[in-house]
Amino acid sequence: MTAIGAIIGLFVSVILILKKMNAAYSLILGALIGGLAGGIPLSQTVSYMVEGVKDISPAIIRILTAGVLSGVLIKTGAASRIALTIIKTLGESKSLIALVLSAFLLTAIGVFIDVAVITVAPIALSIGKEMKYSKMKVLLAMIGGGKCGNIISPNPNTIIAAENFNASLSSVMYVNLIPAILGLILSVWLVKLISNKGELITTESIEQEDFSRLPSFWSSILGPVVAIVLLALRPLTGIVIDPLIALPVGGLAGILAMRKGKLLRTSLAYGLEKMSVIAVLLIGTGTIAGIIKNSTLKEVILSGLTNLSLGESLIAPISGALMSAVTASTTAGATLASASFADVILAAGISSVWGAAMINSGATVLDHLPHGSFFHATAGSVEMTLKERLKLIGYETAIGGSLAILTVICYLLSKNLL
Repeated sequence: MTAIGAIIGLFVSVILILKKMNAAYSLILGALIGGLAGGIPLSQTVSYMVEGVKDISPAIIRILTAGVLSGVLIKTGAASRIALTIIKTLGESKSLIALVLSAFLLTAIGVFIDVAVITVAPIALSIGKEMKYSKMKVLLAMIGGGKCGNIISPNPNTIIAAENFNASLSSVMYVNLIPAILGLILSVWLVKLISNKGELITTESIEQEDFSRLPSFWSSILGPVVAIVLLALRPLTGIVIDPLIALPVGGLAGILAMRKGKLLRTSLAYGLEKMSVIAVLLIGTGTIAGIIKNSTLKEVILSGLTNLSLGESLIAPISGALMSAVTASTTAGATLASASFADVILAAGISSVWGAAMINSGATVLDHLPHGSFFHATAGSVEMTLKERLKLIGYETAIGGSLAILTVICYLLSKNLL
């Protein structure tokens, strides 16, 4: 199938998404049009679309089960307790660093980045009011920390990138640890650099949580620790505990430690609701990934990079960045890129772990564009105007781009050392 067909399919999907059409349906229609425009018959187009969904179905199952841990962290108040503890420990003088770290840790342990920002937002508004910070300043702090945590988390984007490369989830998380830490430092620097101009935080219109009823910090953190330890058994001891098992076990261990058994049903319902939205989006993403995978678009991109000395190393992060721009979603971007380009990246001699890691970090570069839900959810968390929210895009892109570049550098260093 011709590359132009895949490009037309992507273009149609983007236009429909920009027109506020349902993202999953937009991607499915784009895949259908792309296949026909690429010169293949209707029956073959549908076959490629179905194959694309089949390829990512194992990851969808794992993502649905990951909702157990995510739901427990949010509905029991564990996520709020973790954020509050970090902020109280560092104090008001280091409040911006505390906000960055809070969003980082919450995202790193498995909370969706937009949910992590929404969770920390009430505390951030309270601090911002006292310190006379602008909404732009506190929101960038939370987004920067969240992006850094997202490349080392058992979140859907990492799960599906690892799955499509047949790589260990814990290994994909581990190799991005240094880029995540360096990205944290950059985020703190950018937050301090950004002007305090713009709308100051003067009210706390978002309802504050009753922090007195939150679980203890140690019981709150136990669930994620159990999940991460179980995932780490594979690289450390050779014992394979699939994320499908490790993440729900971590969630159940956490709810038992917090003695919040009565909230189990609510937590499961919340986690399933959040993950179901992602699963439906991934079905749409899988259809167009099937079209791209069977087109010559991969060869076109590869030939365009052959003249660069680091061309092969750039396939993964560039594809992640481009697909995140198309979908304005880290998860959908990582899905499209890994499902479409994994075979090309592996054929170029890049290991499965590093291929997944570079796509994952690349997917954070442009996942915040206005045609996606993250842009609007984060703006709403601090009641920011659209005009001010747009001003943060350059800073967010700088953070995501730095994460992608740092992952490539770490890959090249590891390759030379080996």
